[in-house]
Amino acid sequence: MSHSILGKFPEVRLRRARRTKSLRRLTAETELSSSDLIYPVFIIEGKDKVEPVESMPGISRKSIDQLIKELTEVSDMGIPAIALFPVINNSKKTPDGIECTNPNGLVQSAIRVIKDKFPELMIITDVALDPYTTHGQDGIINDSNYVLNDETIEMLVRQALSHAAAGADIIAPSDMMDGRIGKIRNALEDANFKDVLLLAYSAKFASGFYGPFRDAIGSNKNLGEADKSTYQIAPSNTDEAVREVGFDIKEGADFVMIKPALPYLDIVKRVKDAYKIPTFAYQVSGEFSMIKAAANNGWLNEKDAAMESLLSIKRAGASAILTYFALDAAKWLKDIN
Repeated sequence: MSHSILGKFPEVRLRRARRTKSLRRLTAETELSSSDLIYPVFIIEGKDKVEPVESMPGISRKSIDQLIKELTEVSDMGIPAIALFPVINNSKKTPDGIECTNPNGLVQSAIRVIKDKFPELMIITDVALDPYTTHGQDGIINDSNYVLNDETIEMLVRQALSHAAAGADIIAPSDMMDGRIGKIRNALEDANFKDVLLLAYSAKFASGFYGPFRDAIGSNKNLGEADKSTYQIAPSNTDEAVREVGFDIKEGADFVMIKPALPYLDIVKRVKDAYKIPTFAYQVSGEFSMIKAAANNGWLNEKDAAMESLLSIKRAGASAILTYFALDAAKWLKDIN
């Protein structure tokens, strides 16, 4: 682009369009709304239970009855979807995570109750074994602690079918096993769950930002010193991430997820540009907690930092953002508008 097209000073003064709040809103190239947000929630067994997550200020694990109270506000604020993450009692954890298939399990029960109370609220369910396994890995392991791909998929298929039967709208496999999207899609078709959507965690990186989430669901202690680098993507790799997304789309994914979000905005943009598919981004627990911690120490303004981070994710090309700030962000957006 030549300078003759761009113009020159003083004929061109770009600050003119920044002079007032109304002008800045009028010329905004990216807008964030409550419809862009997905609210992740942690559910626990029992009744009348609320357990604050120490490493995630303002976030709590809640029994289903207490969650229902919060979801009234979530629905009223125009947030279209929630994502369920279970906290499983240690007594129900096994090496193979078989509890994940229980038709009357915590997630399956929560789906039915929420759908009865809020039929229009979309429910996204996590398909992975880490909340259910004694070792904290996302799949079934062998004697060398290596996660077995094909054996894990068999369990994931059963888990996904149980969620669909309970009424889940969107099933989100986050395990990163090769080939699981195709197997789950075929199983859903065969069981006549043709309208259940698949949100594939296609580009899930072996990140250092997951710690608070693992605290929240209780898998940190089970995982111990082990990691998930044999199935999650190395932070150094972009082409591999784009390739993973392509495979999942070919296998039947309706949407794809990039996780984490802010450190991987380049991946969000590459995926959206390459495939033109609804591309979600997960602003993970560590991203949330670092803003909260800095704000609680008076080092930055929580609202400004949170909204800037969400806007940047949207600007990179995200179709929707899964974020623990969802409810607060919806309130802030309402105040702005």
